[in-house]
Amino acid sequence: MNTETQYRPSLTFYHPNNRGTGGAISMELHPAHEATSGSIMLSAANQLSVGNKTQGGRDYARFDWKGKIVVKLDFNDLSKMLQVFRGEMESLADGKGLYHNSPSSSTRIVLRHLLEPMNGYSFELYRTLKTGEEMNFHIFFNASEALGITEAISGSMAVIAFGIPKIIPHDTSKYREMVKEVSDAPQS
Repeated sequence: MNTETQYRPSLTFYHPNNRGTGGAISMELHPAHEATSGSIMLSAANQLSVGNKTQGGRDYARFDWKGKIVVKLDFNDLSKMLQVFRGEMESLADGKGLYHNSPSSSTRIVLRHLLEPMNGYSFELYRTLKTGEEMNFHIFFNASEALGITEAISGSMAVIAFGIPKIIPHDTSKYREMVKEVSDAPQS
């Protein structure tokens, strides 16, 4: 298998704003394989700069992908998120969020349905590093985006739970590297 020509598609949302407080997320599906559970690796980046239009073209907003927050959303996390997106619950864990702890940090994942000032979904990440440094991220999904995310996650659940049949070769090295980074490496 030639891994140089293969890529892992991702679902990415960019939400810049004129205040420079926007955000972007990227989600990559990682099927279950061997003794490893499947997941969606979610990377969240805060907006670094405001885009602007010039006579010669357009400068687009930039996002802090270097300082991103990465979380591994497993089957249980995604099932709970689907309950919020489908209207079965108003928020994750009654507003408390989901907690992920690693040797280097503690992360709280918050997803809640909002009706005011607009109908949609607020997604927030709060990470506290063992050094005491805090990072946070926020993005708002309108109802159409939430529907698309719901369908994407729903369609992914079978391969997250059971993997891809062995007749389809796939490279898992990038996934293993990302999981090791999130689980073991110190966050800075």
